[in-house]
Amino acid sequence: MPVNDDVFAALANPARREVLGILLEGPRAAGEIAERFDMRRPSLSEHLRVLREAGLVREERQGRNRVYFLEAAPLQEVSDWLSPYERYWRGKLGNLRDLLDEEEF
Repeated sequence: MPVNDDVFAALANPARREVLGILLEGPRAAGEIAERFDMRRPSLSEHLRVLREAGLVREERQGRNRVYFLEAAPLQEVSDWLSPYERYWRGKLGNLRDLLDEEEF
């Protein structure tokens, strides 16, 4: 199954990757997330919107707060997509290791 391009676009931004790292620790209110960044709230809101539209986070209203939760399923799809490339590079590095083992220094 191909990975949604929105997921790659969302992951392309370092601030959004950092938000995902924060949410890996557990759900957080938007204000708690904002405290970790040196940016205006509207900018953070835009990052959260992109993550939400890519399916990487879920938003719930809890009273006056918006609480964000990590939705990791799209990240598994990315991992599955990258897996053949990882095997490719492991093979190449293994070949290099074999070649270096054959060389005498």
